[in-house]
Amino acid sequence: MSIVELLRVATTALRTHVLRSFLTILGIVIGVAAVIMMVTVGAGAQAEIDRQISALGSNLLTVFPGSMRRGGVRTSGGDTYVLTEADATALTNEIPEIGHAAPVINGREQLIFGNQNWSCRLRAVTLEYLDARNWEIEEGRPFEPEEVETGARVILIGQTVADGLFGESSAVGQPVRVKNVAFTVVGLLKSKGTSTVGWDQDEVALIPLKTARTRIIGRGGTRSDQIHGIYVSVREEWQVPFVEEEILRILHQRHRVRADRESPFSVRNMSEFMETRLEARNVLSYLLAVIASISLFVGGIGIMNIMLVSVTERTREIGLRMAVGAKGRHILSQFLVESVVLCGLGGVVGVACALAGSLIVANVAGWPILVQWWVIAVAILCSAGIGVFFGFYPALMAARKDPIAALRSE
Repeated sequence: MSIVELLRVATTALRTHVLRSFLTILGIVIGVAAVIMMVTVGAGAQAEIDRQISALGSNLLTVFPGSMRRGGVRTSGGDTYVLTEADATALTNEIPEIGHAAPVINGREQLIFGNQNWSCRLRAVTLEYLDARNWEIEEGRPFEPEEVETGARVILIGQTVADGLFGESSAVGQPVRVKNVAFTVVGLLKSKGTSTVGWDQDEVALIPLKTARTRIIGRGGTRSDQIHGIYVSVREEWQVPFVEEEILRILHQRHRVRADRESPFSVRNMSEFMETRLEARNVLSYLLAVIASISLFVGGIGIMNIMLVSVTERTREIGLRMAVGAKGRHILSQFLVESVVLCGLGGVVGVACALAGSLIVANVAGWPILVQWWVIAVAILCSAGIGVFFGFYPALMAARKDPIAALRSE
C-alpha cells in the first residue's frame, strides 16, 4: 500500500470514532502545549528581563545608606551614617574600574505648567547621572557643565510627565514651576518603561544637584553635602563583584566603620536582582516541563491502549485483508500510520492551544511573545515519535495475527 492509501485508511478509521480519538490525544495535546508554552513564555520573560536590565543601565550598581534585610529584619545603620558627594568623588578617584559615580537626591514634587500639574519623582543629579543610567535624550539636550556648576534653573523630564503636562505639544523650551521656582525644560528623556519593581521610570524629572540645594531643598532640607544614593556604572561586567567589595571597603574607611559591626551601607547589583527574578520564573518552567513530560507519557499510554482496543475490534478486518493478499508488513504499516496520524493530530492541536495560551500569558504579564518555530517543529515531530513508539506494539500484534483465526472472530 502506498503512503497516501495508508493515510486515507488511517483517517477513515479515526473519523469512525471522533470523540474517542479526541479523548485519546488529549494527553498529547496537553503535553505539546505545555512544552511550547514553557519555551515561548520563558523566552519572552528572558527578553523582558534583558530589556529591563538594559533600561536600568549596563553594569549598574546602586549605593545607599542602610543595611540589606537579614532574616526579614532591616538592620540599623542608615540612621547614623549618610552618603555625601565627596563619597561619590572618592569612589571615582580610587576605583579605576568605575566608569561613572553619580550622586543623587530623591524627592517627589508637583510640576506645574499653566493650569496643568503633574506629581512625579524629582531627582537632583550631576552630569554623570545620564551616563551611569545609560539614559539617552529623545528631544532637546542634556545639562551643560556650566548649568550644573552654577545651579541653573533647567530641567529634564520623562515621557510620562511630558504627556501629562504638554500632551501632543513639544515639551522642550516650555516653562514649568517646582515649588514656585521657574524652570525651563531643556530636554525630553527617552522612554525606559516600567522598572523591576513596577514603577514607571518615565514619571521623573531631573534638575542639577546644586539647583536643588539652593532653590528647592533650602535650609530645612538635608545637610549641605548629604545625598540619598550613588549610581555607579562599572566598565566591564566581570569587574562588578570586585567593585562591590571595593565600594564597601572605601566607604567603611571614609566613615570609620568598626570592623565588628554590620555594614551601614548597601550595594545593590541590579543584574543579580533581575537574575534572581529569572531563577524564580525558571522554577515554574521546570514544573511545567515535568507536567509536559508526564502528560506526554500518559498520552502515549492512552495511544497504546486505544490502538490495542482498535486491533481487537478490527480483528475480522485484519483477517480479510490478509486473505486478499495483505502481508504482515502491510498490516503493521496500516496501524502504525494510524497511531502516528493520531499523535500528529494531537501535536497540531497542542501547538494551536500553546500559541493561544502564550498570547494570553504574555498579555497578562506584559511580556513580549517570542515564538520559537524550531520548538514547534520539534514538538510535532516528538508527538509523531510517540505515535511510533507506543503504536508499534499494537501494530505488531495486528501483523502477527493468524488469518484463519482472525476471519473466524466475531
